[in-house]
Amino acid sequence: MTAAPQVGAAIDVPAVLGRCRALVDPALRGAVARLDPTSAARSAYHLGFTDADGAPVRGGGKALRPAVTLLAAQACGGDAAPAVPGAVAVELVHNFSLVHDDLIDGDAERRHRPTVWARWGAASAVLTGDAMLALATEVLLEAGGSAAALLLATTVRELVGGQVADVAFVDRDDVGVDECLAMAHGKTGTLLGAAAEIGAVLADAPAAYRAALRTFGAELGLAFQLVDDLLGIWGDPAVTGKPVLADLRERKKSLPVTATLTHGGRAGRELAAWLASPADHAADDLALRRAAALVEAGGGRAWAEAEARRRLTAAGAALDELPDSPARAELHALAHHLAHREA
Repeated sequence: MTAAPQVGAAIDVPAVLGRCRALVDPALRGAVARLDPTSAARSAYHLGFTDADGAPVRGGGKALRPAVTLLAAQACGGDAAPAVPGAVAVELVHNFSLVHDDLIDGDAERRHRPTVWARWGAASAVLTGDAMLALATEVLLEAGGSAAALLLATTVRELVGGQVADVAFVDRDDVGVDECLAMAHGKTGTLLGAAAEIGAVLADAPAAYRAALRTFGAELGLAFQLVDDLLGIWGDPAVTGKPVLADLRERKKSLPVTATLTHGGRAGRELAAWLASPADHAADDLALRRAAALVEAGGGRAWAEAEARRRLTAAGAALDELPDSPARAELHALAHHLAHREA
């Protein structure tokens, strides 16, 4: 892993992510290769290592969570190398959740390619996700990270709870903002919090550093989810890789929608009536754009943008409990970058 920049220097976040990914990818590929041939092939495809025929390609996600794990270890005064198994495990858990989430939501595309279930069927998606989840624990325990493995197992339980709530919200008309924030913490915040804390655990950091990094990751996760919800309504499909107005098309009780339903006055009542009407997932764009306008008129968009900024500030304050270092500066820059992304 190349040297981190000096404190105070301009930080190239894509370069930071690339540096971390270069350290994690060989270990991640090696772990996936342990799976049975079918699960390994499906996982490699989902992770962006191959195309559907198994040919190597350049692609994949941002590898955000592994980067957080490695940088957290370094911010505690440790080295990145011992944290690699934690980074691999966190990335496997994240992708297990994505494979299952695509199936649950009926999303046929991710990153401009067919999802696992859309390409090979629902059973394949379930089994591929399960394989990655089991592999994550194996990787951590094999590296002697029993405390980290326990933390990850607890996190998966919370993550699944968040997904259960997300599914249940579709059929409810009484979801409040606090409940929706709790769901978002389970779906997104808890894994980013664990990614940061696992880095501290594998660096043998003191409890205070562990707690600070857990808070940093959890608050960043909520900011990340708020931005994701905004992009799910107003994002550019050419950039996000999702259909236009995707979350409204699925009638998701996302955070901007829930804020509008709770505090949006007339716009909130009209939006509630639309959500309560017979579901039509082939709703025309005109109706969906009207729903998006109601979310904006009811203050949901402005609230989500302000709440994302508040959570980002809280994440930065927690991070400042750690000593000044290049890795801490990179975590700050990474948080800012994620909160202002377009995909």
